[in-house]
Amino acid sequence: MSRPDSDDVLLQHVAECIARIGRHTGGSRDRFMGSELVQDAVLRNLQVLAESTSRLSDRVKATESSVPWPEIQSFRNRLTHGYLAIDLDIVWEVVRQNLPELDAAVRRMRSALRPE
Repeated sequence: MSRPDSDDVLLQHVAECIARIGRHTGGSRDRFMGSELVQDAVLRNLQVLAESTSRLSDRVKATESSVPWPEIQSFRNRLTHGYLAIDLDIVWEVVRQNLPELDAAVRRMRSALRPE
């Protein structure tokens, strides 16, 4: 059984958060902007995703040096502590532009951790 803070478990958690965000938004800006429930779900999953990435080992993060790890943590801090000033347009751009890249990196990282 894997430890709850192992890199593999954390990466799986990140992948699940990305998938949930995709299901909640359906890839639609209008769906995201038109529903407070969807916004809340996306924001919560982004917070959890970023927290999970912050717990990844430096060794695993180093395998994907193009991922802006410090910026992900900073974004999490803004979502968590600056919640009164969240710009939904910026959040949507993160979902649209950055999550697909992060998802691809997470898939590569998970594959590297589980050689076949």
